[in-house]
Amino acid sequence: MALLEIDRITKRYGALEVLSGLSLQVDEHEVVCLIGPSGCGKSSLLRCINRLEDTDSGEIRVHGERITGKGVDLDRLRREIGIVFQAYNLFPHMTVLRNATLAPMALLGQRRDEAEARAMTLLKRVGLAHKAAEHPDRLSGGQQQRVAIVRALMMNPKLLLLDEITSALDPELVAEVLDIVRTLAADGMTMILATHEMGFAREVSDRVCFLWQGQVHEEGTPDAIFGDPQKEKTRAFLRDLVKAGRL
Repeated sequence: MALLEIDRITKRYGALEVLSGLSLQVDEHEVVCLIGPSGCGKSSLLRCINRLEDTDSGEIRVHGERITGKGVDLDRLRREIGIVFQAYNLFPHMTVLRNATLAPMALLGQRRDEAEARAMTLLKRVGLAHKAAEHPDRLSGGQQQRVAIVRALMMNPKLLLLDEITSALDPELVAEVLDIVRTLAADGMTMILATHEMGFAREVSDRVCFLWQGQVHEEGTPDAIFGDPQKEKTRAFLRDLVKAGRL
């Protein structure tokens, strides 16, 4: 059974349909990259999976359990599905350590010493243990994004969603964040990434999905999508990236 099953979901904002009967399955330990032009539905899809947005029709299931519609325990769902945004969304009045420990203490009932020990382990893993007592405004953008990833990992999610996590970063800071994602992929974390970093998508993903007009227009291995795409819209998108020097 797939970890995540998305079955013909639609999502509308007024008259605008951003997801149009989209279906997708993601297996445990799989890394799936979503690519496509702005407005194709990548971010909306991630927000629907985490239930930050409601779908208008269709169904999403995690390990066979429906997570869309009424009667879903959203707190429990969000303990199992972490999300990291392009804007770091750290609490500015809290230290790095407090940002990391707040959710597991409040939602999982972890003791402070237990939560802090795990947070320090994860911060050390991303090279930020020495910043634990700092506030976010004392960190670079790349450091803040690494803290945001640690905060998501503190909940031990089954699935991690990453929404354009490098788009707000200066080019020299992108590599340090992508290194963390590489490590998570190597460790077997199930991830869905919406990204414009095509080289990274080719390197880290097991499968690439090209979204167009709210649907998965084409999907396949990175070599298949980037090396021999079958659909004209996919080929045109990649040609534009080549012209722009981004592929």
